[in-house]
Amino acid sequence: MSRFFDLVSKPARDLGITNATVPAAAPVAGPSLLVKLDSNENPFGPSPRVLNAMQAALRRSNAYPDDDCGQLRRDLASYHGLPPEQVMVTAGSTALLSLLCQTLLAPGLNAVTGQCSFVVYSMAVRAAGGQLVEAPMCDNGFDLEAILAAVDAHTRIVFLANPNNPTGTLLEASAIERFVDRLPSHVVLILDEAYYEFAQHFATLRKVNYSNSLEFVRQGASVVVLRTFSKAHGLAGLRIGYGLGPAELLAYCARMRNTFSVSSVAQAGALAALDDSLHIKRVVENNAMQSEVLQAGLSALGYRVVPTSANFLFCNVGEDAAGVANQLQEEGVAIRPLGHWGAPNCIRVTIGTPEQNQTFLSAAQRLGMRRTAAELDVSSPARRM
Repeated sequence: MSRFFDLVSKPARDLGITNATVPAAAPVAGPSLLVKLDSNENPFGPSPRVLNAMQAALRRSNAYPDDDCGQLRRDLASYHGLPPEQVMVTAGSTALLSLLCQTLLAPGLNAVTGQCSFVVYSMAVRAAGGQLVEAPMCDNGFDLEAILAAVDAHTRIVFLANPNNPTGTLLEASAIERFVDRLPSHVVLILDEAYYEFAQHFATLRKVNYSNSLEFVRQGASVVVLRTFSKAHGLAGLRIGYGLGPAELLAYCARMRNTFSVSSVAQAGALAALDDSLHIKRVVENNAMQSEVLQAGLSALGYRVVPTSANFLFCNVGEDAAGVANQLQEEGVAIRPLGHWGAPNCIRVTIGTPEQNQTFLSAAQRLGMRRTAAELDVSSPARRM
């Protein structure tokens, strides 16, 4: 038994030790510049307007940031047509996920979501001492009937990522409205709309109604909507996101938030990014066009690709995804194998720039050609003798 095993909390013991010793850096084999398509980052980064705002904020970095993110909360409230007390800004939307779990959960209570969804849900729930119940999925998306059936008297949270990460599938607004009407009063629905801008663009192109989530907030429902500046706005490295929900619930969460948790540079960048519509337009249009390029290229290689409503593709490669990811990394491309999500034969690929996507498809094609050559070599008469 380790030295601190009896001292740490049960949730900490259950989560285990992850802060392992960092090994010495090994020489990097293969291409020197890795094309990163593994973390759903915006390949264009922040706009020039946002960069200028952040550079100006750096000159005031001797001062602590606004702990309440007052100006940003007011601007977000105006942008979404809500009072400021229904807006909470945190160091990434994952920080608010953790705060909501700490506020609503305890040992003996649970949260419900679908299988193969955002891995942070499990981490946040377990850290708060709760249990995560995962309902079966349907057609790579949430089965809302199965989720409702999993809710019991001990459930306090339901997580719906819309679009879902990592499958990229979308729940239309009408389906969520019916779902909210049937949720018991003791359950808070967390609608995770991290990929909102991408999903809204796809929904417009496909003529479907994506999200009426803010109407739930305006009507006083037990719903918290999560948004982020990490994706379409290109600010993942600054860690800034926000939630829109019941003022009382967010006030409880705010009491548990770390002091000065959102940097002044992040706040300045988010303020500038909020109305930067031309940058967002460029990002979502590239994403929609390149999703078709990637889907066609991967399908031509024999992979099964799920149509996306986000900035990534969910793809079944028909073999061990971790092995495929390792081989692609040797070719200079990073993608995400999904074994930890419960999908060991699947990968998630971020939609990048046209150049990045072609680099990835070329690498995947080379792997396919090598695999075919190896199979032919093994099956040849000379080899069988």
